[in-house]
Amino acid sequence: MSGEVPARVQAIYDEVLHRNPGETEFHQAVREVLESLAVVLDRHSEYTEMKTVQRICEPERQIIFRVPWQDDRGEVWINRGFRVEFNSALGPYKGGLRFHPSVNLGIVKFLGFEQIFKNALTGMPIGGGKGGSDFDPKGRSDAEIMRFCQSFMTELYRHLGEYTDVPAGDIGVGAREIGYLFGQYKRITNRYESGVLTGKGLGWGGALVRTEATGYGAAFFAEAMMDVRGESFDGRRVVVSGSGNVAVYGIEKVHQLGGTVVACSDSGGYVVDEKGIDLDLLKQVKEFERGRISDYAERRDSASFVAGGSIWDVPCDVAIPSATQNELDGDAAAVLGRNGCRYVVEGANMPATPSAVKAFREAGVLFAPGKAANAGGVATSALEMQQNASRDRWTFEHSEARLADIMRDIHARCHETAEEYGSPGDLVLGANVAGFIQVAEAVHAHGLI
Repeated sequence: MSGEVPARVQAIYDEVLHRNPGETEFHQAVREVLESLAVVLDRHSEYTEMKTVQRICEPERQIIFRVPWQDDRGEVWINRGFRVEFNSALGPYKGGLRFHPSVNLGIVKFLGFEQIFKNALTGMPIGGGKGGSDFDPKGRSDAEIMRFCQSFMTELYRHLGEYTDVPAGDIGVGAREIGYLFGQYKRITNRYESGVLTGKGLGWGGALVRTEATGYGAAFFAEAMMDVRGESFDGRRVVVSGSGNVAVYGIEKVHQLGGTVVACSDSGGYVVDEKGIDLDLLKQVKEFERGRISDYAERRDSASFVAGGSIWDVPCDVAIPSATQNELDGDAAAVLGRNGCRYVVEGANMPATPSAVKAFREAGVLFAPGKAANAGGVATSALEMQQNASRDRWTFEHSEARLADIMRDIHARCHETAEEYGSPGDLVLGANVAGFIQVAEAVHAHGLI
């Protein structure tokens, strides 16, 4: 662990390493939380006595299963499915499903561990979980994806329920995949249980603003950060990595709030558009044509494409990393600081490495961790669950207002907790401590289970 940490905290981390060998992403997530908890353990001796931290670091249930399916040519494929039901102290397990070749148990546990505290910060009654598969939907036909999803749900369904575990989408899992998964769940169980999955289509139980929620939420959180300093998005130059769902709707809301997003990216490189990203063109290329970011540059005179390289070389006032974990390292963070960046807001799940976070602190860049700034998606999923439970449907305006209030409340909790525990402005500590205490109190209330 980095920095000076008490022996008892180091001992907990060493135990996590010993019990979970080789799961580097999970180790990183645990370390990031533990480094904030020394001040909490000093004030709450009962957390040490009852081994509260150790209990939260151990998932309640880990499910790994085989997913056989057949492609359009008749070839049989075998993938691996995962669901880590991490902590249900605050409510049913809640967290997305990720379909990507990189998915393994360590990544799912990393995401699920983060989800515990992210969900707690929303103030909604939801626990933490995550799942997915090493299946790659890229280049697959709709029929192949349907067959995979049906096979995946044939095993997973027995572990789900609106009062047990409620998955949503994540990378590689959008409305199409959720539809296939829900259809198979309904077919097997003979129940139209709308609340068992979120991110559904609007015509069959989905919620308005869910598609936009994570990107919008990150922008609302950034706005709250700037408001504390008496600033706003007006006239701000913004860089958003990625060009998927989170990035697209983060760009949309930043523009609505007065900022100008001048760069975005995909796995092939990044574009710089000094006039500001043309959102309609970006949506056309990425959402409807499923094209590459280079296609955007070819159609936009003011845009230039850079193959490979680092999008963080582009000067900006605000950076919103929204692609994937560990995309922004210490070197990139140093470049952002030197180029005058003042705010970094994680739109993805832990896109900044520990060395990057350290570099931001040293440069005086205000940094918002994903478990706080990225919580808009799951918060709106919880709002979808509310609407499903009451057989209700809210307007876009009402749902967006609820989301904005939740994100501002999350920022206020992180900001106030950081001050209460002697680290004003440290939103990482504020998020970790506020989320941990809420979960820990519920864990104690339920007894030794």
